[in-house]
Formats: sequence, C-alpha cells, structure tokens
Amino acid sequence: MRRYSAFAIAREAFRFHTGWERAWAAPEPKSDYDVVIVGAGGHGLATAYYLGKNFGITNVAIIEKGWLGGGNTGRNTTIIRSNYLQDPSAAIYEKARSLYETMSQDLNYNVMFSPRGVMMLAQTEHEIRGYQRTAHANALQGVSTEFISPARVKELCPIIELSGPRYPVLGALWQPRGGTARHDAVAWGYARACSDMGMHILQQTEVTAIHQSGGQVTGVTTSKGEINCKKLAIVVAGNSGHLADMAGFRLPMESAALQALVSEPIKPCMDVVVMANTVHGYMSQSDKGELVIGGGADGFNNYTQRGSFHHVEETVRALIETFPIISRLKMLRQWGGIVDMTGDRSPIISKTPLGNCFIDGGWGTGGFKSIPGSGWAMAELVAKGEPGALAAPFGLDRFKDGRFIDESVAAGVAH
Repeated sequence: MRRYSAFAIAREAFRFHTGWERAWAAPEPKSDYDVVIVGAGGHGLATAYYLGKNFGITNVAIIEKGWLGGGNTGRNTTIIRSNYLQDPSAAIYEKARSLYETMSQDLNYNVMFSPRGVMMLAQTEHEIRGYQRTAHANALQGVSTEFISPARVKELCPIIELSGPRYPVLGALWQPRGGTARHDAVAWGYARACSDMGMHILQQTEVTAIHQSGGQVTGVTTSKGEINCKKLAIVVAGNSGHLADMAGFRLPMESAALQALVSEPIKPCMDVVVMANTVHGYMSQSDKGELVIGGGADGFNNYTQRGSFHHVEETVRALIETFPIISRLKMLRQWGGIVDMTGDRSPIISKTPLGNCFIDGGWGTGGFKSIPGSGWAMAELVAKGEPGALAAPFGLDRFKDGRFIDESVAAGVAH
C-alpha cells in the first residue's frame, strides 16, 4: 500500500490524480479463515486491525451485509469522551480516547480528530452533585475532567444562554481533550490498514447461518457461499440479537432507534461539544458549518433508520432555549441509527455459550467514541480466548451474577 503524504498529493496533482490506488481491495471470499468477523463497522474493523497489529493474526474475513461503515458508524454524531463514572467504563473509553489521539498517524489516514473539548451541562441541582461526583471519580481514574462554573461555560461557548427560564445553566462537567472525529474516515482508515495486512473485507455479503459441531463454531453460511473459520466474532450492534439466535443463545439486549439531525451550514459559532442531558440534546458544529444535533433514543423497540417529527420537535424545542441563536435555522437532514442497549447501559465484550464464538455489542449510544478501545479489547479476547483487563468486567456472566456496571444515569442517559 502506498503511503499518503504531502509529496504523494503533489505528485498526483501533476498527473491529474490518475495514479491513486484503491483504498482497500474487493476480494472473492476464501473457503477458510482463522477468524471471521461479522460486521464491517467501526468496531468490527477495529477488532480486525488490532488482531493484525497486536497479535499478528491476518487470515481474517470481515463480512458486511451492506456497505462498509454503512450502519451506526455512518449514522452518529461523532462525539468522543471518556468522562464516565464507573471504573470499567472510564478505563475502556479513556483507552479509546487516547487511541483516537494518534489514530491518523497510526493508520496513515486523516480521521480528522478534533480535541475541541466536551462539556456536559448541569441544569439542575441534582446534576451539579452528580457531575461533581463524576469529576472526583475521574480524578481517581486518571481521566482529566473538571466541574466548571457558568461563567467558564459562557467563556468556552459564547452563544449559550445561561439563564433559560426552564433550564438554566448551573455549571458543567468539562473534558478538554474530548471532541469529535470524522466517522466515515475512521472506518475507511481501519479498512485500508486491514486490507494492507491481507485481510478480506467482504461487502454485500450477508451471514444467514452459523454452523457448529461439538459445541464449537465451525463456520458460517453467507449469501456468497460457505465459509469455514476457527473463531467467530459477532460485532453487529443493533442486529446482535439476530446473530445470537443463529448461534443458539440469547442476549440481554434490546434495539431502538437513536435520532439525530443537522442544520443548514452557517459560519463558525461554536468550537466545543455541548451536551444537555436534562433535555436530551447535544450539539456541535461540523467542519462544513452544520450544527450536528442529537437527542434521546426512541422509547420503544424498533429497527428503523429514519427519524420522526416528534423527536425533532422535542429535542430542538429544548435546545432553542439554551441556544436561542439557532431558532431560525433550517434542518438539512435527519436520520436514525439502531442502537443496542443492555439493562445497565454498558457493553458486552464476552465469550458466548458457543465455543470460540465471541460477541462485542450493547454499546447503546456510546458506540462511536469507543471504537478503538472496543477493538483493542475484543482483539485480545479473540486472540487469547480469554478477556484482558479492559474486557473482563463486561462479560455476559455479569447479568447472571448481578455485577452490573450501571451507566444509565452517570453516562448522561448513555450518550
């Protein structure tokens, strides 16, 4: 694979950009692989990448029923943060955030990581106490956050209205090294690196059955034929339950749509990410000038990838009180992603009842920010057959044992 560089751009400019190679190959599937990963979103591609980089396992197929990064990876609001309350959550999200810092250099692909800072507004007295508690927990965890005053909030985000009649801003939990990245670029960068290691990315290839013998996984049936494997990794977000059914076990997980929208592009007006969890709204500004707005998940199970008017109305109504400047903006587009949520709003990175079959899912609305940390932990689990320190707390057995990692409130409704 030819490296991208300023010199490469200059060279191609002189020959009218006719010499660029494909970013990743489009091979025909082989009959046998050491590892098959179902799901070519950010988490699946990151798992494959760290299998190759950290463990030298490259006889890998990443199977995707649609197109690469076409699920939740391409349907999120790109927020990256690690200011979680529980120790296991903070550890894996901080690992992810630190890997984002150097991802562009590691992959030789610009993922446009922007550590612009993330603030989570405290708009009730209860939230003040909760975020101060989280700030103290983060200090013990080695995660750099602080609780800041309303004046500091206004200094960081001048367009904010501090004294809204229903939702005044009383302070915020501030993580200076949080931020955003380009969601598509993360998937493309990982895909390019995986392809360069000789892995096969099989798009438009649906898994229709999982085969086993003697309690061990042996392979999968796909829309392009039979594929044998020694190990199987299920990394399919909202469709985890369907793949688990094929493998013969059930998951403590449900799926619902999480909706988002973007405004028409405007001049730069905010260079931080602002989350308002009391009203289930959060907002940042993209490099193109659009205001990227997200809200809460649907209150009922579904698999839609479309938005709905009532969520737009509910989210925008509350945000306009906090950001009056946006009241006259037009909505450019709206969409939904299928989020997979567990009862404690924490993920599952685990062995399964089927031998040599592993699962990574249940990230809820925290999927994008966790991609590199999730891939790192899942790759270790798949390679060694046992979870490492990052993945161990997130096993399936915690639901049987009652060892919940409760982030339903501490994570700001799991955003």
